[in-house]
Amino acid sequence: MSSEQIKNLTENISKTFTGKERLVTQMIIALLAGGHVLLEDVPGVGKTTLAKALAESVALDFARVQFTPDTLPSDIIGTTVLDAETGSFRLMKGPVFHSFLLADEINRSSPKTQSALLEAMDEHQVTIDGTTHALAEPFMVVATQNPVELLGTYPLPEAQLDRFLMKISLGYPEKEDQLLLAERFLSGAFEEERTPVLTREDLLTMMGEVKKVMISDELIQYAVSIAEATRSTTEVSCGASLRAGLDLLRASQASAYVDGRDFVIPEDIVEMSKLVLPHRLVLTTEAKLSHFTGYQIMLKVLDRVKRPR
Repeated sequence: MSSEQIKNLTENISKTFTGKERLVTQMIIALLAGGHVLLEDVPGVGKTTLAKALAESVALDFARVQFTPDTLPSDIIGTTVLDAETGSFRLMKGPVFHSFLLADEINRSSPKTQSALLEAMDEHQVTIDGTTHALAEPFMVVATQNPVELLGTYPLPEAQLDRFLMKISLGYPEKEDQLLLAERFLSGAFEEERTPVLTREDLLTMMGEVKKVMISDELIQYAVSIAEATRSTTEVSCGASLRAGLDLLRASQASAYVDGRDFVIPEDIVEMSKLVLPHRLVLTTEAKLSHFTGYQIMLKVLDRVKRPR
């Protein structure tokens, strides 16, 4: 177990992202699980700051794309261009070829542009002009989005949402944390260069250790039962996918690992269910009109499915 490395990573991120240690832990869990994260909240609460702090704390190549209504798929994955000197076509790689991609305000671009990330997020590869190119490992997308009620936004389709391991809402920090942020801002601490505390090799080793965390047959059955229960809930028209169920197992392993254990306990599955599954549930029209949320439905499902001791 690399508890010291996880501690260093948490502290490094918290230098600029203060007062949200639980959120930082969730981001680290997603990183070690090899998943992607969608950060949703109103503008100005630190979504981009958190994503950049995570990227800069790990020695991975990093790219940021600001999504706008005129962003094209080729702006994300790249394109082939004719080399005038050689007379042949060559590949101009897009930002998706970096290990860590920050897709800022992803829901401000059209569905066509959003879909440019589908293959990359699921298969860690992109196809350009009929040729498939593998992406570097590890590969992580952290996307930020504003609530869809805001002007000029496009809701992410279900297929896109299903490729995000977690959807996290930041919220506003407590007053004491806001004061600490103000002090650090005025002192210039935010402008200091962040030194990586993990190398690519460290991260790949830790991700390999996560996959070895033990899950008993009983807990595997429990996780499958939770995913299955979402599909028979009256407020849900389309429940958790098979991908979602597998993601739940991997996230539970990463949660146990970050907690310093080499085995999963029921609480890991319960807590990860609240992060991994709600955004993948497609609610019925009646549920939406009644102002239900995926999170509320998830709590009902967890109450209904018997928890192992």
